[in-house]
Amino acid sequence: MNNIHQHAEHLLKAEEENHLVDCLTQDHPDLSLEDAYAIQDRLVELKQEAGHSISALKMGFTSKGKMRQMGIEDPIHGKVFEYMEESDGAKLVFDEYLHPKAEAELAFKLGGDISGAEVTAEEVLEKTECVFPMVEIIDSRYQDFKFTLPDVIADNTSAKRVVYSNQLFSPEDFRLDDIGVTLYKNGEAAIRGVSSFVMDHPANSVAALAKMLHERNGTGLRRGDLILTGGITEAVLLAKGDHVVTDFEGMGSVSFHVR
Repeated sequence: MNNIHQHAEHLLKAEEENHLVDCLTQDHPDLSLEDAYAIQDRLVELKQEAGHSISALKMGFTSKGKMRQMGIEDPIHGKVFEYMEESDGAKLVFDEYLHPKAEAELAFKLGGDISGAEVTAEEVLEKTECVFPMVEIIDSRYQDFKFTLPDVIADNTSAKRVVYSNQLFSPEDFRLDDIGVTLYKNGEAAIRGVSSFVMDHPANSVAALAKMLHERNGTGLRRGDLILTGGITEAVLLAKGDHVVTDFEGMGSVSFHVR
């Protein structure tokens, strides 16, 4: 595909200027997954050239509920940048978003390298330094939040903001496939889930990312990498004035306001 750079600039402009665009596949129905990741790579490079740095790797469509919601069958991956990061209790400005949605996740920070085609959840847990709860705010640049798999990959998996817990936990202290999660919006439970909804165990999501990176370019995950394992349930649409509190069983809560 000859217009990788053009598509990347198009999507970056939509993000920076906070406006909606049509799906790339509307005019390019034959857009392949390989081309989509090439567009994402160039989008990432443009951000780095502007002085931004990658702070985390993220997985998407790792839960059955999210796959069902978006009509997608395979997990995908993207990048999180330092300017996207917020802490528990953050105040988000609604006008900086298009159609934001919140989803609860678990993040893994690695204490060792992981690579290869046969990575297992057990190896991931052995190499995990700590885990912590978080809420990701996704905000697709596409009209009506509708897209095909190549579209969302090219758009860096709808990455917009992440709200991190201030508490870190040892993976040895929890059954990480049995963490109950409830997302409250304005005092009412909007959605519930269990961490096993993420590929049966969120460590499987980290293993899948290592395998995908190995298959695509022979790389893997490195000590110090932070990996967002994907939404535990469907994403919840946000509105101006919303107060969101997400409870993670045994791990406390993560909250933010939308003003």
